[in-house]
Amino acid sequence: MSSLRDRMMSKTAEVRAAKDIQIDPQQEKSASPRTAPGMAAALAAAQQRIVHLEKAGSSSEASVSEIVPNPWQPRQVFNDAKLAQLAESIREAGLVQPIVVRRVGTGYQIVAGERRWRAHKMIGKDSIKVLVVELSDEEMAMLALVENVAREDLCDYEISRSIRRTEKEFPNRKRMAEALGISRSELYRYLSFGELPEFVVQDLDVQPRLLGATAAEGVVSVLRGRDGAAREIAKGVWAKVVAGDLDQSKLGKAIKQALDVAGKPVASVSDRSIDKIFADGSQAGSITKDSAGLTVKIKAGVLTAENERRIRELVAQLFADNG
Repeated sequence: MSSLRDRMMSKTAEVRAAKDIQIDPQQEKSASPRTAPGMAAALAAAQQRIVHLEKAGSSSEASVSEIVPNPWQPRQVFNDAKLAQLAESIREAGLVQPIVVRRVGTGYQIVAGERRWRAHKMIGKDSIKVLVVELSDEEMAMLALVENVAREDLCDYEISRSIRRTEKEFPNRKRMAEALGISRSELYRYLSFGELPEFVVQDLDVQPRLLGATAAEGVVSVLRGRDGAAREIAKGVWAKVVAGDLDQSKLGKAIKQALDVAGKPVASVSDRSIDKIFADGSQAGSITKDSAGLTVKIKAGVLTAENERRIRELVAQLFADNG
């Protein structure tokens, strides 16, 4: 059997652009498609592979308790409402399409159909129809990613987790990007999740849609080379995203602004001196000296046009003499 990366490369090498692929009008369309044409081609190829497996596998039944999810499964959150609908459909009409599994030890791992398996567990079914196929670890890893993205959109963090799990199956990131049908810059964007601070990752494990890949890359860029103090500041800004008070797309900019403010020296009262200027017994202005510089303020209407001219000439002369 040839390696997964070679097969994926050969399948996607001459695939048409996404706009040219015929779409089944009965197939539900995603409300917010995010995949590039290259990845759409890779997904289409993976779907063809799943169909081939379903046709070639031997049909039988297996105990629900003997089956475990694909260990490379990227999806962390399953829609409970949709699962309940699927479970009710299975209760009434039975399982129309068996799930695809492979043998592992004394049990099975799911290749495709985890939602159907979960639905069976939800309604207390003891057994489920399965198609048993032979599949390598690398095929399991890649198909877990593309099969899920194709059937129901994963968020960027979930895609990132799966990409990082399958990365070791490729000789380098260039080949991995080619197999996935995305640019290397887009691949690095997904991989940036792996460089996020732990406090962000912990929240994403619970709520994976809190942060997109572009925003994650921005955060990593801002924090690169910074010390622990900077990460504490970032932690405070991140809390606003979690609370819903800050849009995730503005996170990197907000962290940078907070770091810039924290890095500015604060002038103490002892570093500042103020001398008042009086004219005819009333305050006409002031001269303030602090870490920012020397500031002269004179109230409007106090100076005559001649005095203003003389002051300007004096200032110009002072700097001319220093030159």
